[in-house]
Amino acid sequence: MLSFVMLIVGFALLVWGADKFVAGASALARRLGVSPLLVGLTIVAFGTSAPELAVSLTAALQGANEIAVGNVVGSNIFNLLVVAGLSAVVCPLVMDRTLMRRDWPLSLLAAVVLCVMIAPDLTISRIEGIILLVFFAATLFFQIRSAMQNRNTLEDTGAEAFMPPLLIGVNIVLGLACIIIGGQLAVNGATGIARMFGLSETLIGLTIVAIGTSLPELVTSLVAARKGQNEIAMGNVIGSNIFNILLILGLSSVITPIPVLSTSITDCLVLIGITAVFYIPARLAKTHDVPDTQAGGRLTRPVGAVMVLIYVAYTVYLIVR
Repeated sequence: MLSFVMLIVGFALLVWGADKFVAGASALARRLGVSPLLVGLTIVAFGTSAPELAVSLTAALQGANEIAVGNVVGSNIFNLLVVAGLSAVVCPLVMDRTLMRRDWPLSLLAAVVLCVMIAPDLTISRIEGIILLVFFAATLFFQIRSAMQNRNTLEDTGAEAFMPPLLIGVNIVLGLACIIIGGQLAVNGATGIARMFGLSETLIGLTIVAIGTSLPELVTSLVAARKGQNEIAMGNVIGSNIFNILLILGLSSVITPIPVLSTSITDCLVLIGITAVFYIPARLAKTHDVPDTQAGGRLTRPVGAVMVLIYVAYTVYLIVR
């Protein structure tokens, strides 16, 4: 009974927290006069990836980060196929030109760099971790510099534009706290229910726990898509994928070199493949409802549905192997 209560309360906190978090992030972008894309790529992406960062750093400090790469790559695959896919099913995502020309290719490059690092010796060394961190710092610098060079005059349109600074901070901090706590409660509740029905620990780990670590990204992007905040929804996905590889694995491997399971190479190749493949329809899709100077592409409902179905097939493959 307690597991069911935890699951319900967890999802309630996730949805409410995501709504406040997105509202605060959107208002912050308006007040700073920068694109919501920057906020999605940085504050929202970093915030929703905070649980993975905490877990990975704790594991690294304890010398128990053998599955860190698998978890990060698995989370990134889930982010792209399910978080972006479901968000597109809820509301077709019109994507910013900058995200399509710079940030999506950067996420692909990060995945390729990771694969090149782990393939020869199945290890991410401290030197390679430093390279990932330098790559992350450079990426963050260019993202912020580009946004500041293209700042717009604040337009007071919509209720969020009138949100005072203190309320913006409260929405972001409280929303993020509810997302993290709600995600943990939902995972604990779902795990308890799965055990009640006799599911194996391996199956629980591959499904509920793996998906649970990406619940903050999922709910935040779904809420952002419902609110029409496309830049936050997709910026959260791409930003989280960049953050997970470059910062989380970079910091973890600097603390202690990370041994990699051989299956992680296959998963890494899957990540590279889907990141490249789904870039094409997103880039080529027509965007008639926004100015050409802003639109870079679109994720349509059919493409989003295909992405989700591919993840279902990938999960079946994980269970079988």
